[in-house]
Amino acid sequence: MAPTQHMDALVRIVLNNLEYQHDWTQINTHTQRDLPRKLIYGLPPKRLYVHPDEQVEIIKAEKERKDRIPQEAEYEWVLPLHLSEKWSPAQFAAVFDAIKALPPVDIEDDEDGDAPWRAWRGPKRGKRILLATVQDDSTVTYYWIHDGLVKPRQN
Repeated sequence: MAPTQHMDALVRIVLNNLEYQHDWTQINTHTQRDLPRKLIYGLPPKRLYVHPDEQVEIIKAEKERKDRIPQEAEYEWVLPLHLSEKWSPAQFAAVFDAIKALPPVDIEDDEDGDAPWRAWRGPKRGKRILLATVQDDSTVTYYWIHDGLVKPRQN
C-alpha cells in the first residue's frame, strides 16, 4: 500500500470509529502545508477533558452559585497514527506548532465568558490532541497529548 493510501486508510478508520462507535458529530479532516499529516476534528457527545485547575475553579463556583455549571462538549483535535509508527517529540511539536488550541470552528460566546473557570475553555485552553492509535485489527485506542506540561488530574 502506498504511503498516501496508508494514511487515507488510517484516517477513514478513525473517522468511522469516532462517528459510529463514539457518536462524534461535525467531524472533518484538516490539512495544511505545515502539518506533517492530516488531522481530524469534531465534536464528541460529551466533554472529554477538564483541566485540573479548571476542576478546582468549577467546584468553587458551584458552591457560590449553589447550582451546577454545565460541562458542554468542546471540539477536539484528533491525530491518527498506526501502532507501528515511531514518532519523535519533534514530530509532535511540529503538529502543535501548526495548530491553534481550537479546530477551525465558530464558537458562540458565553455569558460566563469572564468567569475564572472559563480560562481553560475555548480558544484560551492549552493545546491538546487526542492521539488515535490504530492497531492492525483496526482497534483504535485514544490517548491525550498536551503541548507542554500539565499537572495530573484529581479523581
